[in-house]
Amino acid sequence: MPRAEVGTPKYIANKMKAKGLQKLRWYCQMCQKQCRDDNGFKCHTMSESHQRQLLLFADNSKKYIDDFSREFSKEFLDILRRQFGTKRVNANRVYQEYISDRNHLHMNATRWVTLTGYVKWLGRTGKCIVDETEKGWFITYVDRDPETIAAQEKRNKKLKLDKDDEERLQEFIEKQVRHGQDQGGPSEEPQYTELVRESEEEKLSLDLKLNGVKPGAATAPVVPLNKLIKRPEDPSWDTKSVKREKKELKNKSALDEIMAKEEEIKEKKNRKDYWLTEGIVVKVVTKSLGDMYYKQKGVVIEVKDKYAAVVKLLDLGHKLKLDQKHLETVLPAISRLVKVVNGAYRGQTAMLLSIDERNYCAEIEISSGVLKGRKVNNVEYEDICKLHVED
Repeated sequence: MPRAEVGTPKYIANKMKAKGLQKLRWYCQMCQKQCRDDNGFKCHTMSESHQRQLLLFADNSKKYIDDFSREFSKEFLDILRRQFGTKRVNANRVYQEYISDRNHLHMNATRWVTLTGYVKWLGRTGKCIVDETEKGWFITYVDRDPETIAAQEKRNKKLKLDKDDEERLQEFIEKQVRHGQDQGGPSEEPQYTELVRESEEEKLSLDLKLNGVKPGAATAPVVPLNKLIKRPEDPSWDTKSVKREKKELKNKSALDEIMAKEEEIKEKKNRKDYWLTEGIVVKVVTKSLGDMYYKQKGVVIEVKDKYAAVVKLLDLGHKLKLDQKHLETVLPAISRLVKVVNGAYRGQTAMLLSIDERNYCAEIEISSGVLKGRKVNNVEYEDICKLHVED
């Protein structure tokens, strides 16, 4: 029967039938021809072109089988790596994705007879981690790309360094707590004094001026509170010492108020919406540049238009131009230098004394300038940043 002419309904019907997947038993891998029925496959096997391909296969069958096996394994692993990565997945699911392409290389042309045999071969060669369950064979791709391995090693090294910094900080805090306890000595228990009446006949009463009390009503005599409390037998405890302590407390509170007002004025004057400055260590917090740059630390080598900076990454050595919203400040270890990048003491170099993780603030000591030696408490994390020091 002659072939249908192009454009006829029969031709269109044949094309629609050939578009989808056909039965595997009517496919010839050597000729790469798919037949639609048993009769068509029989006619193909009797053709001269098929006989020539069989003669070529008979001359070097091992070469053809090895080539087909290599191509099948390569395409199968490519699909596993691209679509599923290093996740654990059912092997039959990956195989269904592979055979969805009608031009794929069939498994019956390879050295493996079944999918189970191929999965076991992947496990023996170390290309995948395989395990058998009640739902079938599951595989996990093992990524042996040198770039991936190098990136993973660098990530593990970075995590180890961060963990070491946290451990050193925790040890320093515990050491400071023990040192404070040793300096303070044993804690003294509070001593309580009892209320003693000067005479048993005297009655205690409270002089409460309530609106509901009628004028002229009889009230009990009022006993001053200082007569009810036993004073310590220390002779220095007198009225003059009490007045002196009150005066010192008053003068001290007045000085604190003046200092607080000065800091408030400085805060309003130096508080800006930009904080970048040269020589500080910052961290990249945007994922738009890719996972390679995410959470990487770098030093600011140049500030652009107040809100952007050129950052040189410490690990990779790359230079990036980033906006300040894509960066965040970095805190060093205790007793290391920091730069005050915002707030009342903006531009000052200081030493980090302690960190309050609960309130997200720190205590610093100014280490240069007129204010050298001054300690500042409750400085927010965002207002200070690690100062880069060349090794």
